[in-house]
Formats: sequence, C-alpha cells, structure tokens
Amino acid sequence: MTEINKRLARFKRHKRVRKEIKGNSERPRLCIFRSLKHIYAQVIDDEKGITLVSSSTLNPETKDKVKYQGNIKAAEILGGLLAKKLKEKGIKKVVFDRGGYLYHGRVKAVAERTRKGNINF
Repeated sequence: MTEINKRLARFKRHKRVRKEIKGNSERPRLCIFRSLKHIYAQVIDDEKGITLVSSSTLNPETKDKVKYQGNIKAAEILGGLLAKKLKEKGIKKVVFDRGGYLYHGRVKAVAERTRKGNINF
C-alpha cells in the first residue's frame, strides 16, 4: 500500500468516526494525532469550537524524560501529563477520538495511561 493510500484510508476512518463522536462542555473530545517522531493530544469542546487542553511529546515535561518521543514509553508519559492537566481544569469525563488510527500501540498507551489518571472515557 502506498503512502497516499494509507493517508487516504486513515482520513476516511477518521471521518467515519467523527460522524458519531462529538465533544461538548460536559464531555469534551480527546483527539490523538501521531507522527513518526511525536504524539499530540488535544481536548476539544466541539460546541464552542475551542481547545481546552493540549499536550504533546514536544513539551519540556515529556522531552526530558524520554530519549525518543515517538514510542510507547513517551505515549505513556504523555497520557499521564494529560490526565494531570485535565484534573487541574476540572474535567473528569472525555470522549476518546483515536483519529482514524488503530487502537493499539501508542494510541492505546495514551488512552490507558489517561484512564489510570482517573479520567473516564
């Protein structure tokens, strides 16, 4: 499968998932994006169209703890940091948007670590 076809397939999956998943002020949407080198996560209120919390492996808190930011270890640290930021904002429930990616590896690591931080999906 070529690179263009892989991107198109992910984009189609993401559109299909986004038809069903909407974030609101009570349960905002936790959206994941992953590149080869980094992982990004945003918590979005779709009704207002604003990002409430964002974090990535580019942040100094995660960058200092891991040598390479594109692996599962970095994803776990990102999930813990995200759970901490959500607690500070008073958000306890979110809707998980995997961004068209399969639920395994780095995406799964972010989700499980966030759940361990007492954030309900």
